[in-house]
Amino acid sequence: MHPVRLAALLAMLGMFGPFAIDAMFPAFKAMAADLDASPWAMQQTISVYLIAYGVMSLVHGPLADAFGRRPVVIAGVALFTLASIGCALATSIEALLVFRALQGFSTGAGQIVGRAIVRDLYSDAQAQKVMSLVTMFFAIAPAVAPIVGGLVFSVAGWAAVFWFLALYGASLLMLCLRLLPETHPPARRHPLALAPLSRRYLAMLFDWRFVLLVAASGFNFGAQFLYISSAPIFVEVHLGLGTMGYSWFFVPMIIGMMVGAALCNRMATRVPPRRTMTIAYAVMAVAQALNLGYNFAIDRVEVPWAVLPILVNALGVAMAFPVLTLKTLDRFPAHRGAASSMQAFIWGAMTAVTAGLVSPLVSHATRSLALVAAVMIALGWISWRVFVATTPLPRVEREPRAVEDVRD
Repeated sequence: MHPVRLAALLAMLGMFGPFAIDAMFPAFKAMAADLDASPWAMQQTISVYLIAYGVMSLVHGPLADAFGRRPVVIAGVALFTLASIGCALATSIEALLVFRALQGFSTGAGQIVGRAIVRDLYSDAQAQKVMSLVTMFFAIAPAVAPIVGGLVFSVAGWAAVFWFLALYGASLLMLCLRLLPETHPPARRHPLALAPLSRRYLAMLFDWRFVLLVAASGFNFGAQFLYISSAPIFVEVHLGLGTMGYSWFFVPMIIGMMVGAALCNRMATRVPPRRTMTIAYAVMAVAQALNLGYNFAIDRVEVPWAVLPILVNALGVAMAFPVLTLKTLDRFPAHRGAASSMQAFIWGAMTAVTAGLVSPLVSHATRSLALVAAVMIALGWISWRVFVATTPLPRVEREPRAVEDVRD
């Protein structure tokens, strides 16, 4: 399968997550009124989804290591489709939370196993290029999801948003059945046994370089996800744009992600990964300085200035993401599925805390959002710098690249 076509398919699988979260934002108030749910209860529709995603993420990778990549992805897509139908038919907040949890259990299959598929097929610079392509295609989802969700909601009500997700899942299921390759042959598979799997996960948790890499990427994305999970308040209250104003927030963020991913793709055969990371964190630092400066200089934020730092930060995050992900998987090359699962589990826990605890505490003020986002980026940079300071430079980064004699 051509790398671009594979990247597009894997990105579509990864889009389940952004669509499951972002598409429902415009319908938040209507859902709360219809289901007689408090704002706190509605916020938990995100937290429950993320907790379920994090818990199940520990299983997706080992299942893919034991039974192959393709059946795990197909089963996940099928379950997501059924869970979305359940959300559409929910008549109480409790029922909605149950089916949101089922969505969380299923969405990680495509995203987690997809990363292992890339590493199965490609190595070094080519893997970075393909992962960057996945990020570029994937970046469309957070921008499109709330716009589509808003349009569907305005025409047919909040339940129709979940019917749309079910249709998306069913369509993608057909594509996977026809196109998704199997990249993990039986000879390389590992039996699914609890004791060895537990030892493997403990080894990852005690591999502090692995944890540092996951923390770096988790904190980077956390600064971005803080604004995503606070979008209903940030867009409708702070920016005063109403339910159809989400494009003002998501489109700049996605432009930044796509540009950052494209730059990472271009730099894959020209610039060593560590230098790419230095540039990425410099971009994120500029974004946080702009964000803090703007928010503390004025009393009320407005577009486009309030979203410009978000665009710049997304650019830096997207530049760093492929490098951090590949280095994380390479810590355990014989168990990439399990490594991707542990990475996703830690991310899921971090994003669940961000959505369920941090966002409700700080989203009331844009200055609080800016401060916490800056702290998250700083923690991500510290994690990366500790990793660099304690990890020998890989041989592939010490030797000349295929095209140019570039050294770190």
